[in-house]
Amino acid sequence: MADASYDILFIGAGPGGYTGAIRAAQLGFKTAVVEKSPGLGGTCTNVGCIPSKALLHSSELFYEAGHGFAKHGIKIAAPELDLPTMMAHKQSVVASSNKGIEFLFKKNKIDWLKGTGKLLGGGKVEVTGPDGAKSTATAKHIVIATGSDVMPLRGIEIDEKSIVSSTGALVLGAVPKSMVVIGGGVIGLELGSVWSRLGAEVTVVEFLDRILPTNDGEVSKQMQRILERQGIKFRLGMKVTAAKKAKSGVSLSMEPAKGGAAETLDVDVVLVSIGRRPYADGLGLDAAGVQLDDKGRIKTDGHFATTAAGIYAIGDVIAGPMLAHKAEEEGAVLAELLAGQKPHINPDAIPAVVYTWPEVASVGKTEEELKAANIPYKIGKFPFSANARARAMMATDGFVKILEDQRTKRVIGCHIIGPNAGDLLAEVTAAIEYGASAEDIARVCHSHPTLTEAVKEAALAVDGRTINM
Repeated sequence: MADASYDILFIGAGPGGYTGAIRAAQLGFKTAVVEKSPGLGGTCTNVGCIPSKALLHSSELFYEAGHGFAKHGIKIAAPELDLPTMMAHKQSVVASSNKGIEFLFKKNKIDWLKGTGKLLGGGKVEVTGPDGAKSTATAKHIVIATGSDVMPLRGIEIDEKSIVSSTGALVLGAVPKSMVVIGGGVIGLELGSVWSRLGAEVTVVEFLDRILPTNDGEVSKQMQRILERQGIKFRLGMKVTAAKKAKSGVSLSMEPAKGGAAETLDVDVVLVSIGRRPYADGLGLDAAGVQLDDKGRIKTDGHFATTAAGIYAIGDVIAGPMLAHKAEEEGAVLAELLAGQKPHINPDAIPAVVYTWPEVASVGKTEEELKAANIPYKIGKFPFSANARARAMMATDGFVKILEDQRTKRVIGCHIIGPNAGDLLAEVTAAIEYGASAEDIARVCHSHPTLTEAVKEAALAVDGRTINM
């Protein structure tokens, strides 16, 4: 690989890196991306968002065929699982996404420097290729977009066979008879749902006393009840102390988080899903003068600049929610800042979705956050059981909940459990971005019959004037 010089060089081709690179190229910068994986797209495309959503959708169809079709008057024999074909579909989606990003790189004349990047200081990055050959790339602006990695659990060794991370859970060769998911967060609930639908007996073990701990409290409670009806079991307030591989599975040891008698649970597969941590190892940060904070994240100012001149950082490796779309926005915004523009990101308008069924979607503040900050607020809530389209779909679990600041009359939060909640949330995210009130949302004409009417009704409910409840 010949040495080269660029205006902007991104280390990492995940959502932040590849989106930022495309935007930089559109703005006229000579751009390159260093990426060591054989496929572009980072964790999200290869072992995260994309493959998990493929399995979630396929498993939803399988479960519905076995449990829901008859209610619609569709009589079929019990569905038979063809796991290899389901996995092949998942991998084809990944491959298609990889190729799509490669096409975009070529279209925008972005160089893919294949290998591992390391900061050398002075605007230089050492790239070690797959064959071990080294070269040096120089750039006026260097952007660290290396994402995050699986958070390990002390005392538990992940072998990606019987004790797996989210990566291993995406490639299991057979449906386990039993599975324990350590962690009741987004990833654990999504992948636990996949294997539960396909036939595994799934138990979620969570250290805290609630699942989805960063979500609105009412949402967490109702979502647990819904998942329990789907067959998932929960052990809350429990601390896992050990997981030892046995002849046929794993022996899991745990005890109450607040103290108490220990117990052992024997299962086929254990999924360790307690979160993710910034991936900042081996980047030569010290030598380049890039400092970390006390949580191992790269320190940045309000404009993604690190403590080293000419070096920036975006995405999971810096503070903020570890979300692919947050990284994408940061990548594009940084490119525009370097081009002299004045873009912005509103941290209160970053949506988050849990892709279980029903979905959980949220944006802005929770009730708990508003109470803690002594912000007076009004609530508007509308259940999907009162929405005609949801009844037609037999998807009536959940609700739309809108929170409005009583002082400013602006919407400052929205929390949805329901069908296609992630899509429905976009309307309220836009409302928050543009400082709209609940009345503004309510006065928009919504198509009938659609799920979006539940959003309108929740907005009406803020002022106590729902129509259909």
